[in-house]
Amino acid sequence: MSTHKVPSFSKYRVFGLLGFGITAIGFAPILVKLATDASPYLVAMARTSLAFLLLVPFHFLKKKTPERVISVKEHISVAVAGILLGLHFIAWISSIYYTSIASASVLVTIHPILLILVERFFYHIRFKKTVWLGVFISFSGSVLIGYSDYDGNTIYANPLLGNLLAALAAVIFSIYFLIGNRVRQNRDWLAYVFPVYGYAALTAIIAYICLEGFTFQISGMVFLVCLGLAIGPQIAGHGSLNYAVKYISPTFLSTLILFEPALSSVLAFFFFKEVPLPLSLVGMVVVLGGIILTWTRQSSPKN
Repeated sequence: MSTHKVPSFSKYRVFGLLGFGITAIGFAPILVKLATDASPYLVAMARTSLAFLLLVPFHFLKKKTPERVISVKEHISVAVAGILLGLHFIAWISSIYYTSIASASVLVTIHPILLILVERFFYHIRFKKTVWLGVFISFSGSVLIGYSDYDGNTIYANPLLGNLLAALAAVIFSIYFLIGNRVRQNRDWLAYVFPVYGYAALTAIIAYICLEGFTFQISGMVFLVCLGLAIGPQIAGHGSLNYAVKYISPTFLSTLILFEPALSSVLAFFFFKEVPLPLSLVGMVVVLGGIILTWTRQSSPKN
């Protein structure tokens, strides 16, 4: 699994987009929490469908380049990536309905552990000891943030189910991310995300119909929340990851996403008065320390 080197003038764009994108992702659980009066399957369907529709004009206005021959394998990979992304959103959005924002945000970001193991043992990529240590320190900090929930008095609907759904979403995301790393080597950003988001939307629509039937009602508030999810966390957030995954190892990239639980916990305090407990604050510091360690001497996208 090789990645292409980014010209030196572009590395600032890559990391700038990542910073903006990860911040946008941090708002995702906040927005979902505002829509919990509606079905999670409806939210997933509206989010993915709106993200796809918003990209339609850009797809058709994009300057066409000479088409290259696309293999059946690549078509299948794009379709599988889109289906996995749709399932990831369904599982993760549902988890917010049953557990806390901190726990859901933590468990959905266990993918660095999965990715570093896959990249090492399946793709034979060697990482420095500081990378392994940084990944596990960052993950430990995330666990502290999630564990701090159980020191509080807030009762959630079904924490066990919510936590399992968040962990499932992380596993699905890991596979999706690895597929994206391979396919993006031969496709530009829009040529990749447009069909992927289309398959994600189709997956969410089918899931909604199977689980909720053909009835479709959405309030103005829920529509605005889903539009916000589509523009911010999905197009800007996941879009920035899909842009950077062409140049940066999925393991390094996913480690940055571990900043999201800390950001979401802070935002939850301001929006829902979910007060971060001392253990949670310690976890945030540990996460940041682990990220810094992981990215030591990784100041530019690697080959």
